[in-house]
Amino acid sequence: MYGILCATPEERDALRARFHTEDPPRTFGPTQVWTGTHDGQAIAVALSGIGKVNAAAAATLLLSVYEAKTLIFSGVAGGLNPAYGVGAVLLGERLGIHDYGLVAGETFIRTLSGGIPVGADELTALAPVSAEVRARLEALRDHLAPRLDAPVALGGITTADHFLNCATTRDTLHAALSADAIDMESGAVAQIAEEWGVPLYVIRTLSDLAGEDSHLTYPQMAAMAARNSALCVVELLDILAQA
Repeated sequence: MYGILCATPEERDALRARFHTEDPPRTFGPTQVWTGTHDGQAIAVALSGIGKVNAAAAATLLLSVYEAKTLIFSGVAGGLNPAYGVGAVLLGERLGIHDYGLVAGETFIRTLSGGIPVGADELTALAPVSAEVRARLEALRDHLAPRLDAPVALGGITTADHFLNCATTRDTLHAALSADAIDMESGAVAQIAEEWGVPLYVIRTLSDLAGEDSHLTYPQMAAMAARNSALCVVELLDILAQA
């Protein structure tokens, strides 16, 4: 069983347009789940809702109730790296959460999510995915690059419970963590996937560039970005089936 997660209705609609899933969904609190198949592979598509809490709950649900053996997160993100514009596809080779940590002396110090912040080392890098996940993301990149009218790259994706609408913070995060994109869910799902010992594949298409005008460009580009990510999920499932 492949557990496929998304956060917003636009992302849900893009995924369901690519897969045969059954109606109505099952509802578990804020999470809705549609089941179906893709080329004989069982899938469960979960609309988690936005944010780390919703994403972690939905991931745990897919692992516990649906016994998913692999998790995939598909959706949109804000760009941090000036090398990538709106529409670029980022495949998460490094993941993490940057709004977890310790406040001391009026200064926020990032630490590894899930650990005790007091006495912990400052978080200065996102965690790399496993060699196996990276190899399959590389295969996905190589397969998609000639077919999409946008860059496809492996990169670092950092997570926080806020929509970033600030160029200064954008540039700071890019410099501090070598992060290429920011979202509100992936790092939380990565933490759950690690604790359950299952692989996670994160596919994010940039809907905005996380600057002062991001709140204006996001509504216009979100559906397009969600469609690109959903297309990548289909291709990833085909690669995983051949492994």
